Amino acid sequence: MGLKLISREFDSLMVFSPEVFADSRGLFFESFKLSDLRHYDINFDFVQENHSVSHRNVIRGMHFQWGPPMGKLIRVTNGSAKFFEVDIRHNSKTLGKYAALDLSERNKHILWIPPGFANGFIALEDNTHVIYKCTAYWNPDGESSILWNDPDLNIDWGIDAPICSDKDKNAQSLSNWLKRPESLNFSID
Repeated sequence: MGLKLISREFDSLMVFSPEVFADSRGLFFESFKLSDLRHYDINFDFVQENHSVSHRNVIRGMHFQWGPPMGKLIRVTNGSAKFFEVDIRHNSKTLGKYAALDLSERNKHILWIPPGFANGFIALEDNTHVIYKCTAYWNPDGESSILWNDPDLNIDWGIDAPICSDKDKNAQSLSNWLKRPESLNFSID
């Protein structure tokens, strides 16, 4: 098996490390292998891949898609970033809590984020490239975001003056999102 599970956050966020083969020519590893993901009960089809490039101190997040719910398989191919994953699932014992995870081109970690988590990151270096494999097509009418500096989340981004889009600066609070009927798309039975 090429992907080894190295950590599990909450009950469903997973971080994998690929088996890397290095020699005098460089290196090789399998960054995506469906059978390995199925072994870990990640039984989703991946239908779209996105690629973002960010400068140092750029914050992107906290994004999610509710219609249809989207899971993401993420890795950093250049540079490094700290990822924050906020549980937005109703009836979850970790609702409103977050996990902080470091991904970089050096550690080659791969992060699985199932539907029901708001995803965000801060680029720690210029020219940080993030690749997202997604389980649903992007739907601008079915996406939303949580305010990156929502005081109820109290996320320590490690920076005082981040670079953010207007969309991220004007996102809603978690408490406002949880009042919306669409938020019930993320519930634990």
